[in-house]
Amino acid sequence: MPLLTAGALALLDVGRLDPLRLVGGLALSGVIATAAYYLKALNVSGALGAVLIGTSVFAFGGWTWGFLLIAFFVTSSALSHYRARDKQGLAAEKFDKGSRRDWGQVLANGGVGALLALAHLLWPYPWLLAAFVAAIATVNADTWATELGVLSKQPPRLISSGKPVAVGTSGGVTALGMLAAVSGALLISLVIVLLLGGRALLRHPQELTTMQGIGLLVVALVGGLAGALFDSLLGATVQVIYYSPTRQKETEKRIDPDGKVNSYRRGWRWLNNDAVNFLSSLFGAAVGAAVFLLF
Repeated sequence: MPLLTAGALALLDVGRLDPLRLVGGLALSGVIATAAYYLKALNVSGALGAVLIGTSVFAFGGWTWGFLLIAFFVTSSALSHYRARDKQGLAAEKFDKGSRRDWGQVLANGGVGALLALAHLLWPYPWLLAAFVAAIATVNADTWATELGVLSKQPPRLISSGKPVAVGTSGGVTALGMLAAVSGALLISLVIVLLLGGRALLRHPQELTTMQGIGLLVVALVGGLAGALFDSLLGATVQVIYYSPTRQKETEKRIDPDGKVNSYRRGWRWLNNDAVNFLSSLFGAAVGAAVFLLF
């Protein structure tokens, strides 16, 4: 957060920030965050975090960046509510948090994107946009895989060993979940291609060539899937896992809903699900940038 604040002040001094993007981004982010709060997709801290991240992406990156972020947020939030009761009964005890996102989840999913937007404003290289696209494709693919994969009729298998595991287990994958991940990344690739075809972008001197635009479609698919798979790998190997004596199950929750502290079972203690999501989006961004530069 201090980095974003310091960057914003510095950019205002040199006149690089477009006031229209700043005000427009704040207004759009505020409206969407407020609606998400009342629809129970965000809690108070999550709504505030969404305004901060959304405004930063619009102000630093521009309209294309901001609308791509909105595409992720709207579709992922909708899927979080799809068959919510079924998912609540299947895996709610496993997951660290519920479908109502807090500031940590918002930062984990959008923090890398906001930093890339700031970097692009300072150094407008096309590969930074590619990295942003891949980061958003990663979190979209991962969210879609989680929200739909848990409904699979086939038991998940641990990505690191192939061993069957319980529904909701960190690192567990299913065919339905993989299909959902591909679909989530594909959506982001289609959205960015449509946005790049808009007339507004054509007026910018940093306009991407047609081949680079096609490359972004590949970037979203490859980077998004790589990031989502990396998320599952971290979940299966080093994500912190606890054990609930009350429910006699492994869980991502450090504290049960009844207030009892669960015992540590395995993994790196600092690497909770939010940290996994942040690192995965960073990994996806790196893969996406590499693919773009090699394309």
